[in-house]
Formats: sequence, structure tokens, C-alpha cells
Amino acid sequence: MLIGLSVSVTGAGVAGLSVATALAQRGAQVTVYEQAPAITEVGAGLQISPNGAAVLAALGLGEALRSAGVESQAVELRDYRQGRRVLRMDLARAPGGGHPFVMLHRARLIALLETAARDSGVDIRLNAHIAPEALDTPLIIGADGVNSATRPLLNGAAQPFFTGQVAWRAVIEDPAPPEARVYMGPGKHLVTYPLHDGLRNIVAVEERADWAAEGWSHHDDPQNLRAAFAGFAPQVRGWLDRVEQCNLWGLFRHDIARRWQDGRHVILGDAAHPTLPFLAQGANLALEDAWVLADCLASLPQPEALEAYQNRRVPRVTKVIAAANANARNYHLRQPVIRGLAHTALRLGSTLVPNAPLSKFRWLYDHDVTRP
Repeated sequence: MLIGLSVSVTGAGVAGLSVATALAQRGAQVTVYEQAPAITEVGAGLQISPNGAAVLAALGLGEALRSAGVESQAVELRDYRQGRRVLRMDLARAPGGGHPFVMLHRARLIALLETAARDSGVDIRLNAHIAPEALDTPLIIGADGVNSATRPLLNGAAQPFFTGQVAWRAVIEDPAPPEARVYMGPGKHLVTYPLHDGLRNIVAVEERADWAAEGWSHHDDPQNLRAAFAGFAPQVRGWLDRVEQCNLWGLFRHDIARRWQDGRHVILGDAAHPTLPFLAQGANLALEDAWVLADCLASLPQPEALEAYQNRRVPRVTKVIAAANANARNYHLRQPVIRGLAHTALRLGSTLVPNAPLSKFRWLYDHDVTRP
């Protein structure tokens, strides 16, 4: 049902480029409209888990993904003050159908997807300031992020609310073992993992009353980051001492869109369901959306396909977003006794049943939308 179909996609991020590629590979004539004069990415690192890696493999990018980043071997949870290990999850035992966990710079993922889109015949138009209402193709896909211009056409205006949390992003030169570490403290946590070429990615989240703007492009003084995490382990402070520039953004909660499509317009990724960065699933959900939308359109008439797409995705993204929100609460336990008991329970549980922590996430990582 896609052969020769003319499709417009607004936005050349992970969602837009992946859905454009998936549709073009099935025979659609796809044009991507991007407002920026070049496809660049101001974000830092991200993690592609097996559910997202499955989509990239199905798009023909499996080996390119492995080459572009670092395959993660483990995730460690650590106490903030001394850096003592609370829990280690060995990803060699992880679910995921043989697909890897990969840590890479967001710009590298965007570059892979841009190449795949162009190789599939997608027409990418940069510096294209065009409203969705001005497009005249039979199918218009809004992959234009949290500030989507397409979502209000379907749902009206919405007002996100500030969660009382802010996050810093930074990258430093520091070779690191192939694992992600989460340092958990009262009202704050810090995540760090390696990227390519000896780089280390840092994401630090703090609960605070002071509002901060949404978006990744807001610069902040690194001294503010160092002051916020001054009570953390010496190793963490050493990394932060080396930060020369960082971005700060406020974390806002957006409701999952009530309506994702109207038979002609459809949204995906952050335009449909922004998620907080506590489960590393934003890019992975966008990849899943892209494949499911293309799959539905390839097998059903367009109105039925768009309805089926929303019906298939809403339960999944609802569960993932709820799990991400729960992680934020668990990382930020403030009461010392409760935090100590929780960490002790994690240590004992992982010692007695080493696979248990990862097994509880089989529903997340084993989910492969590319399977028939």
C-alpha cells in the first residue's frame, strides 16, 4: 500500500529519519522537511537498547550501529557518597534476542540515519520553515519533537508542567570501561558511560524548585554543576572538575497525546509521547514507532493503518513512561534509613538471584517490533 505514496515528514531527528527510511525502503516517495540549515545535533550521548537496536538492524544498520558506539557490558548502580556498588547488572546475560546495548553520541546515530535515508531515496530539504497545514501530500508525519506543530492540529494546545527536576549534559575526554554507572543520592543522581574515541558522557539530574527552560541548547556555568554534586564520591567530583562546558535543561512532563492521527496527519516519537530520561528509552521508542507506523501502512489502507498504529503503540509507551518515572523516584530516595534499606535489599537480591534485576525488564528489552 506504500508503493509510490507521497509522504511528507517534518523533522530530521531520530524519529523523522528512521520513519522516512522505513517508508522509503517499502516504496514510498518521502520528503523530509527540516528547519535547521544543516542536520546537526546538540545533544550528547544516548543508549540504544536491544529493542531499538532491533529496528536499526531491520533497517540495515546493525553493523553500523556497533561500529559507531561502544557495546555496553554492564549497568552499575552505586551509592553517591563513597561510590560503593549497590548492584551490577551483567548485560551479557541480558534479554534482547541477540541485539546489543550500544552507547554512542547522538550525532553519530543521526549521521547513520541520514545516510540510510538518502541511500533509500529520501529527499531531505534543509532550512525548510513550512507549517504542516501547508503540505499537500496524502500523508503528513509529524516527527517534530516536544514542540511539535503537528500535535496541536490533532489535540489542541497543551501546557506541560515543570517536574521540579533539571538535568545537565556534558562530555569529557576520559577513557572508561564499557559500562554505564548510576550514582544515586538524595534528590539527585548522575549517570555516566563511555562514548567513542575515549569520550565520557555525563548526565546529572537534580531536584530543585528553581525553574529551568526546556530544551538541550541552554548553556550553563560548569561551576553550578560542580556545586550541585559537591557531596558525591571523589571519582565523580574528579570528572566534574574536568567539565569545560555543559548544557542545562528543565525536565517537563507532557501527557501522552490523546489523538495521534486523523487519517492524514500522524505523529510519533516525542511529538506523541515525550518521556523523561530515566530509562534511556526516548530514542528507542521513536525507533519502535517508526517501524510500527511503516509496517501498518504497508499492510492496511491508510485510515485503518494509522488507527492500528496508535492502538499498537499506546499501551507500550504508557508502560515504558511509567517505568521511567518510577526510576526517578527510586534513584532519589532522600531519607537515609529508607535509602540504606533499599540499597541493602538490592545488594542481597542481586547476590542471591543474579539475573533477577534484568529479568524484570524482559518486557522492555525483549520487545522486538520487527518480528512478524
